[in-house]
Amino acid sequence: MSQTTGFTQITQEGLLAVRGKDAKTFLQGQLTCNLNYVSNERSSLGARCTPKGRIQSTFRILPEADGYLLAMHRPLVERQLNELKKFAMFSKSTLIDESELWVRFGLINAQAALIELGVSLAKEANSVAQHNELIAVRVSENLCELWLKSQDAACYLKRLNGLLEELSLNAWQLELIRCGIGHVTESNFEEFIPQMLNLPALDAVSFKKGCYTGQEIVARMQYLGKLKRHMYRFSLDSKQLPEVGTALFSPLRNSALGEVISAAYSETGVELLAVALEEAVQESEIRLAQMDGELLTPLTLPYVLDSDKEITR
Repeated sequence: MSQTTGFTQITQEGLLAVRGKDAKTFLQGQLTCNLNYVSNERSSLGARCTPKGRIQSTFRILPEADGYLLAMHRPLVERQLNELKKFAMFSKSTLIDESELWVRFGLINAQAALIELGVSLAKEANSVAQHNELIAVRVSENLCELWLKSQDAACYLKRLNGLLEELSLNAWQLELIRCGIGHVTESNFEEFIPQMLNLPALDAVSFKKGCYTGQEIVARMQYLGKLKRHMYRFSLDSKQLPEVGTALFSPLRNSALGEVISAAYSETGVELLAVALEEAVQESEIRLAQMDGELLTPLTLPYVLDSDKEITR
């Protein structure tokens, strides 16, 4: 567990709201996660795919008022809104970009601060608690998010500054990498299927809820396919942060084998998540950006990739 304590403003993500009588039914047919398990006490990670199973967005979803909020990479909000509207014309649901209406804070090792704010949040990942105008979401044992309306942000920012050190966004990104949570951005739009980002292991994919866009391809890969690429965590002894999409190479194979999903500065250099060819990671050293590039050191993830265990709901 990280020894860092503090908070940051989560500015790289926006919020897509889906509201109305048919919001749940509509989204259940569009998203990989099962909304029957999403409630006022529980959120979920998830993805939206093309009919070919390629991810257009990854997100955290939770219920709010008369619908749901989906937090995703900010530049993807408008793209997903326009895409989903094509399917919502016969549904009694409304899609709105609410990015400017909400502010989100990420808290690291800040249980005492939560108590000071009057929030009682369960330790189980994805747990949700509401207190007055605050929505608190558990990301992992040492991470949580606070969601609140923009008009309340200044007040809570002042309170948080009185309780914790304000950190850079890099600190939050590093903790997400250590949780093994990678997100789709504009740079890798429609490149991956959910299993490549380890989403089943994060309870972000349901194989029992029925049809949704891309479900046939995703299920076929889970039950019948042999997935060759997964998301891995690496460290890098470098002062230069690699960009999303930077290629990984295997000198033994003399070829590219994957790409960077996210990266952040750590106490000793850089840590990153990357989708890579499983066999290459197991059999040879991995280099960044070119065949003789900087050496990547494999690190563990906090979960096990087990296809049998993943098919639970």
